[in-house]
Amino acid sequence: MGASSSSEQNVSREQREVETVAASMGALPMLQKAFSKLADPETSTVPLENLQKCFSVAYKEHSYAGNIPDSLPVLLDHLSSSVVDQFFLPAKGGVSWIEFVKGYNKCCERMSVSMSLTLLVRVFLATERNANMPLDLEIESNDVDCKINGSFLPIHVLLLLLMCWVMSWDCRNLKHSEGKGIPTLPDLNHLVLSAITSCAKLENNLNVWDSNISNLEVQLSTGKFVTWVSSTVPCLPDILRQYFHSRLQTLDELVPPNSFIGDTSSTTECDHNILTHGRAWGISLTQKNAVNEEILRACFPSSGDKMDDNLLYRSSTHGRGLNRFWSCVEGYKGALLILVAANSGDVHEGGSNDRKWVVGALTDQSFENKDMFYGSSGCLYAISPVFHVFPSTGKDKNFVYSHLHPTGRVYEPHPKPVGIAFGGTLGNERIFIDEDFARVTVRHHAVDKTYQNGSLVPAQGFLPIEALISEVEVWGLGGKEAKAVQNSHKKREELFTEQRRKVDLKTFASWEDSPENMMMEMMSNPNAVRREDR
Repeated sequence: MGASSSSEQNVSREQREVETVAASMGALPMLQKAFSKLADPETSTVPLENLQKCFSVAYKEHSYAGNIPDSLPVLLDHLSSSVVDQFFLPAKGGVSWIEFVKGYNKCCERMSVSMSLTLLVRVFLATERNANMPLDLEIESNDVDCKINGSFLPIHVLLLLLMCWVMSWDCRNLKHSEGKGIPTLPDLNHLVLSAITSCAKLENNLNVWDSNISNLEVQLSTGKFVTWVSSTVPCLPDILRQYFHSRLQTLDELVPPNSFIGDTSSTTECDHNILTHGRAWGISLTQKNAVNEEILRACFPSSGDKMDDNLLYRSSTHGRGLNRFWSCVEGYKGALLILVAANSGDVHEGGSNDRKWVVGALTDQSFENKDMFYGSSGCLYAISPVFHVFPSTGKDKNFVYSHLHPTGRVYEPHPKPVGIAFGGTLGNERIFIDEDFARVTVRHHAVDKTYQNGSLVPAQGFLPIEALISEVEVWGLGGKEAKAVQNSHKKREELFTEQRRKVDLKTFASWEDSPENMMMEMMSNPNAVRREDR
């Protein structure tokens, strides 16, 4: 059989080569097991129908936080056939062992972001054509590093992102063997608007607060789109590889397609969060480290976890102000994501001047009470209405500033700002949150050498923007270990507080020997003779 060991004498050179590549990725045992389950015992080949069932993702019901494109269900119906056509070359009886391993290597071997994106776009293009929705794209050749010519429309970018989100959810669903239905599809307009503002030539200023993605006819060139993916969401092309690998790895745990039914419970849970599923997924696409897994846990919670398990602080729940904030995050030794939802319009007048936006900061270290900047790494985020990421420049290290009111000192000739800040310098912070969590100030990137350039708020300009804060959230991304350390720290602090409240009467002398009793006796009869104890 094709899954036999390559140590046999009759193994061809071609088979040895493809098996060596698969073995270098640690996937050869998994492929042998998957091939034996998919292959027809009589022909020792995998029928195309079996492969298409292996990669199929279907669901009967769905819901969407925005306006779902009508073409998405049709697109998902043709995803499996497009994947099989792109990566497997069937012989007369089906896909042989060599072609089976070749297909895996072609999709899953390590490659650059641009080459991975080419594979993803190739699958998306094939899926669109199979669904009779051709794109204005042309692929020069079948090579992985070939050039793709043409342009996207915003609706195509949205469909591509939604397809990738479903595949990303599918990987998590199979990994944790949940068997749950596809949850409510998230609102990904912030990512689409990011691609539009980065790739398209806009004649007029786009109102990002009130724009219908499906009606926009702007052209996004493929070259600029590749650049946007590489700089903003570099993890997006990896989703195809993860989906491909997960589907073959978990053949025993595949859920029948008719059980993928819309489940709104997980999305309903985060309706009141700043960190929605769509925003969490967007942030996860920017990180290729351990933080990525923790953000995905918040985006796709498993049965034993809830999205709010990672939530350390919410101003509407725990109370506003730096002291309330500090009591919730103190002792957490791990990466933290802080989000600020604000309104830079006139909340009393409302109308067109009402501009709501969300910014965030990701730090790799815990918050410390210092009157100076600290930290070693981090990222700033413009999250809504347009998504952008601003990683470290490496030129400066003013990552985080968090300073409470000093204790033990009455007067300071030069008091330091009290609040939380990211980037810039003291007095000219890139983001500054006041101690009452009432206002946030966002300044132009010219004052900041720590984080990369770019506007955190649409149409920001050079002048500082001062906005009213509607909500602040802090999410812990250090894993269960960091949370356990914080719980231990809180218990220890509670124990010390309780001990300080208790008064041990045994440690005090009796009333007869107390100085107060002696003074009262002397005042009542000062001439009395008293014996001095020696």
